[in-house]
Amino acid sequence: MQVNSSPELDSETAFIEVNEMPVGMQADAVRFTVDAMNKNHDKGIVAAYVKRVFDKTYEPSWHCVVGRNFGSCVGHEGRSFTYFYLRENGVLLFKCG
Repeated sequence: MQVNSSPELDSETAFIEVNEMPVGMQADAVRFTVDAMNKNHDKGIVAAYVKRVFDKTYEPSWHCVVGRNFGSCVGHEGRSFTYFYLRENGVLLFKCG
């Protein structure tokens, strides 16, 4: 797994668009997403897996969106937001509630 700030991606490189969480937590977000994508191609299942693992690891309530075409406007707790691209999908992960 690699993390990159350049928009050129290969299948295992995450391009970080926005990160407002500790670096280790953000690395977990990418790692958990890679794990989920390796097991399932359904974006809803990938999002549910990442949310469940983050709820268990970092306390609830996390929310995750995975897909190729979506808009968003969310409120979130401090230091608990990331948005990155992986395998041509946007991944939005944040804590709220």
